[in-house]
Amino acid sequence: MGHTTVLIKTWKRLAGAALLSAASVFSLSVAAKELELEKDELTFGFIKLTDMAPLAIAYEQGFFEDEGLFVTLEAQANWKVLLDGVIDGKLDGAHMLAGQPLGATIGYGTKAHVITAFSMDLNGNGITVSNEIWKQMKANIPMKNGKPVHPISASALKPVVDKYKSEGKAFNMGMVFPVSTHNYELRYWLAAGGINPGFYGPGASGTVGQISADTLLSVTPPPQMPATLEAGTIYGYCVGEPWNQQAVFKGIGVPVITDYEIWKNNPEKVFGVSNAWAEKYPNTHLAVVKALIRAAQWLDEKNNVNREEAVKILSKPNYVGADEKVIANSMTGTFEYEKGDVRDVPDFNVFYRYYATYPFYSDAIWYLTQMRRWGQIPTDKPDSWYHDTAKKVYRPDIYMKAAEMLIAEGKVKKEDFPFGSDGYRKPQSEFIDNVTYDGRKPNEYLAQLKIGLKTGQTVSATGVSK
Repeated sequence: MGHTTVLIKTWKRLAGAALLSAASVFSLSVAAKELELEKDELTFGFIKLTDMAPLAIAYEQGFFEDEGLFVTLEAQANWKVLLDGVIDGKLDGAHMLAGQPLGATIGYGTKAHVITAFSMDLNGNGITVSNEIWKQMKANIPMKNGKPVHPISASALKPVVDKYKSEGKAFNMGMVFPVSTHNYELRYWLAAGGINPGFYGPGASGTVGQISADTLLSVTPPPQMPATLEAGTIYGYCVGEPWNQQAVFKGIGVPVITDYEIWKNNPEKVFGVSNAWAEKYPNTHLAVVKALIRAAQWLDEKNNVNREEAVKILSKPNYVGADEKVIANSMTGTFEYEKGDVRDVPDFNVFYRYYATYPFYSDAIWYLTQMRRWGQIPTDKPDSWYHDTAKKVYRPDIYMKAAEMLIAEGKVKKEDFPFGSDGYRKPQSEFIDNVTYDGRKPNEYLAQLKIGLKTGQTVSATGVSK
């Protein structure tokens, strides 16, 4: 491979069966017999972010082994390399941006049918700006007891952006991938504050989503965000942890808002596989989902009692490789904004609560609406298209089958799963702009958003037109 990989070998490759207890052998043989695994040696990819935790925990706690799976985990250089690995078969599956299976399936970028039967977490991202930008923003932010009032609206950033524009300077910000949650969350926050983040369309500017933009967003791999900010190449970024807290620890920037404050309990990463792989290895896929559900449960159980142990695991160089203190700053229920301004955010990382692991169709549809809003989907689509696309990619049927098996085995509780759900969440109103999102009515939702494409609008190289 052309990038550094970190291989984590399971006991089969490291030690052999002689090191297993009789109980382990029994549980492995039972799991394999129940599902008749089509493939038991698997390679999964991930990016060095704390929300890859379900993969690390499923390995470290033996949940993969319990299902008869012998797993190798490989850190990937960036999201494109990771997606390509799943599509070309070098990886059996991967920790993915929620928009990646959707984008691939509809042909935005590399076209391939990719599915997900497991949502890896809720929340977990933040938006950070440089110290200089924070200094300029702070004058526009209400204060209480000497501290900024949260959530902080992008309207506090707008005068700064306007000043840069009037001086002929580009206001550059970073996000991790065109179909990433981070891109859409950063755009959502900016637009809610009256800042146009730009549109995708034809031409060089359209390819990178900068047509008619007040701010110029560009792609930077997550681990490189702090260094890129420190170099002055960008003035702010949206990324997952631990790379917002890293800016605080290095003293180079200030996180101004979390995605929990932009959209409460928003879906974040998913575990993705190619549809061809899922069809070829259905029992293996079920076994993987079972192990990941147990890992998510472990991460959230007893009010996050295991999080400190999780931090130690994730800090290892073969996983996230960041300092324990940096990871713990958000992973254990707090979040530090300006240096010393530590606040309780118990749900900053959610892995199991609130049906976090269930792949809701309505989550998929939200991402599709944002693709249309910013021109990645160039023309109008009827509501039926959104529903059909979501059902092609998100697979709660596979998820619930895995959940039912775990319930029968006594490993999880039935009440932790949304039995009877039609795959759609109730309308959600806890967005920073107070706009209500109903996944059953995507076009009605799009019509409510002040900045973004409206019915009949398209994007040309020079701007938005009808």
